Amino acid sequence: MRIRVFLPALLALSLAVWNGGAQDQQRTSLTIYAATSLTDVFEEIRDAFAKVNPDVAVLLNFASSSTLAAQLSAGAPADIFASANELQMENVVKAGRVKEEDVETFAHNRLALIVPADNPANVDTFEELAENGVLLVLAAPGTPIRAYTDAMLTSYNVERGEDFRARVLANLVSEESNVRQVVARVALGEADAGVVYRSDALGDIVDRVITIPIAERHNQLASYPIAPLTDAANPGLAESFLRFIRSEKARGFLAAHGFCWPAILDDIEPTEAPPATAAKSRDEDDAPEVECEAATIEDG
Repeated sequence: MRIRVFLPALLALSLAVWNGGAQDQQRTSLTIYAATSLTDVFEEIRDAFAKVNPDVAVLLNFASSSTLAAQLSAGAPADIFASANELQMENVVKAGRVKEEDVETFAHNRLALIVPADNPANVDTFEELAENGVLLVLAAPGTPIRAYTDAMLTSYNVERGEDFRARVLANLVSEESNVRQVVARVALGEADAGVVYRSDALGDIVDRVITIPIAERHNQLASYPIAPLTDAANPGLAESFLRFIRSEKARGFLAAHGFCWPAILDDIEPTEAPPATAAKSRDEDDAPEVECEAATIEDG
């Protein structure tokens, strides 16, 4: 008797699993390669986009822009590439995976100096990174954040002496593969200071680090270009996402995460901009307007 009861139940369960798998296969996938510094904001934008596109599975692949560019140049399949600087996007254009005329800058970022919440080295200014004994962690050469950081250090040389950059780099104890790892090392107290994007100093780690202001005349303006891949599996869906990323709604998410933007906003149909769906701790409608124009533009 138990077998007679169990078999129908098992059959029903199997059919449910099969039907669920069939439904998943019917969903259209959109694969986006995005810079690590876009992780939090793109996850929110993905969720908002999914609300008006329930049949779309947005697959996000985050890594350093240089790593992603190398993968795409080698033929990795994707629909969209969002880079943290123009150089890595140019590399993908040169590889023939993106058309130059399809590239648009959708956001900007700034640099920030962070120290652990207890600030064991008593770092109060960026200039103090050149003092002996400060344990500094940066992203590795080749990453966009490191290119921006190196440009900023060179800028400081004019005021602080030609050896300022060399003295700062003499305190370097670790070079991480992406900016999120720099944030983690500082937040865990494994380094006295680190240079990250302003957007990385917000969110879950805000109570674990202190952000030290960087003089506007030295800070760098990080550009975020985005483009569809020439061989995107779903070019129409890719274009829909790109329009959404330029919408007022997406700008709200970007502002809430510390980004700012160029004037490339398109006219978006109301149905393409869903109601507020930001993280519980954020309200993008209350996000401040973020100015970027005063920054120095230095792409590495």
